[in-house]
Amino acid sequence: QVQLVESGGGLVEVGGSLRLSCAASGSIAGTNTMGWYRQAPGKQRELVATIHSFGYTNYAGSVKGRFTISRDNAKNTVNLQMNSLEPEDTAVYYCNLYVRGSNIWGQGTLVTVSS
Repeated sequence: QVQLVESGGGLVEVGGSLRLSCAASGSIAGTNTMGWYRQAPGKQRELVATIHSFGYTNYAGSVKGRFTISRDNAKNTVNLQMNSLEPEDTAVYYCNLYVRGSNIWGQGTLVTVSS
C-alpha cells in the first residue's frame, strides 16, 4: 500500500515562495499521475497541478506562470514550487497519486499567505 507524506507547508508573505514536497512510500507500478490539489475554507477541493510519469503537466489557470510541478520517478517524489504567492493561494494542499484507476491522497499541508 502506497502512502504519501507531504512537507513544506507554512506561512509565507505575499509575493514570497514556498516549495512543497511529497514522497511516496512503497513502489508505484506502471504509469501514473501525481499532483497537487488544494482546498480553501468554504470551498471545494480543486486541482492545482498534475504531472504524468511520462512528464506531461497540467496546471490550473490561476497558477500558470507562478507554480511549477516536477517529479523524480526514481525517488517517487513530486514537488510544487510556488512563486509570487497571493492570499488566494491560502489553502490546505493535498498530494495525490492516481494509478490503476485509484486515487491515493496525502494528509494535507497548510499553506498560509499573509497579506
